[in-house]
Amino acid sequence: MSNFRIKASLFLNYFVFAILLNSVGTVILQIQGNFDISKPTASILEAFKDFSIAIASFLVASYVVRIGYKRTMLIALALVTFVCLLMPSLPSFLMTKVLFATVGVSFAMIKVTVFSTIALVTRDQKEHLSLMNFLESFFMVGIMTGYFIFGAFVDNNDAKSTAWFNVYYILAGISFLAFLLLLTTPLDESSVKKPERTESPATDFIAMFKLLVLPLVLVFIISAFFYVLIEQSIMSWLPTFNKDVLRLSTSLSVQMASILSASFALGRFLAGILLRKLNWLLVLVGCLVCAAALVFVTVPLTRNIGNVSINTLADVPLVAYAFPLIGLFLAPVYPAINSIILSNLPKHKHSSMSGLIVLFSALGGTTGSIITGHIFGAYGGQTAFYFSLAPMAVLVGTLFLFQRLQKATGQAAAIELKGGH
Repeated sequence: MSNFRIKASLFLNYFVFAILLNSVGTVILQIQGNFDISKPTASILEAFKDFSIAIASFLVASYVVRIGYKRTMLIALALVTFVCLLMPSLPSFLMTKVLFATVGVSFAMIKVTVFSTIALVTRDQKEHLSLMNFLESFFMVGIMTGYFIFGAFVDNNDAKSTAWFNVYYILAGISFLAFLLLLTTPLDESSVKKPERTESPATDFIAMFKLLVLPLVLVFIISAFFYVLIEQSIMSWLPTFNKDVLRLSTSLSVQMASILSASFALGRFLAGILLRKLNWLLVLVGCLVCAAALVFVTVPLTRNIGNVSINTLADVPLVAYAFPLIGLFLAPVYPAINSIILSNLPKHKHSSMSGLIVLFSALGGTTGSIITGHIFGAYGGQTAFYFSLAPMAVLVGTLFLFQRLQKATGQAAAIELKGGH
């Protein structure tokens, strides 16, 4: 088996879905103008994406070993390629719902299989942690790329223009390339399939939920839920915040949001330096404290922005650059806790655990986005982003408990997250 080719395939798969999943913020911004939709109504797109992820993760985690990791990923890529090709011909709010529902189902298939495949192509816990972190970093690179791709298709002069739907032809092409790369890449899944041959699908399904009775898993799930709630509440609404609060043009609002994903990517690279030398809890809690401080410092700076639309980078206020740097501090949390929990479980349980990760991450994402959308519509963007402070406080508490339980298992995580692998 060529580990280089399969790793490259995993990276490209993640890249494709990074663009599609996190285009929701841009699409929310665009459909408000295209179809005269309110912010609370637009926020429902997050639910179509995340609820489909949650529902699909139940089924995928139970059947993925029988279907096969590679075959599952191929099905997911074929689905999104087909729907992306339909989008430009059927530009409507309904079609965006269909898109994100399909992307959600497909991403559940991809994430469970990618997380499970990592164990097949890494030799030990350190390599597992490194590859996990690099994949999450590359995911953020995909998000950043997506902002620029979508920004190039946005019409600043016509809020009703649906020409931006043509971007999905490009995304269909990238998805098809990912499909071809995976199709031609061998993956040895025999080490995972052998222990499962005597198990029924119902047994697999029950096994996933049995993991929830483990205290370490339960606290991890709570931590993952609140982390994704924070991340998506900011990421999904930053383009709208840039336009409505900072008065940036539509294309600038989308492109400036790329700073957030760039800071996430950089933060996950830099986290490796600190995590090689310091306790992971100290690093993650310190990062969350810094993230909260950044909210307190930058959000008040948005209250004195004028009413004149900003169309050039030279006129963009400093806060538009400063607030997205919150990604630097949020970045290390998710890949670190994911890798720790997977490293504390045997390989044949990774697909079940990955299913739970996908499920509760999806629920956290849609909860954060919908709450933020309603607060944004009722009280304004500043209040909406202050909302992120509450789940940050909860997450700090759960991380302390997570470390205590993780130590009790007798498998202290040797975290050495690297920027590359």
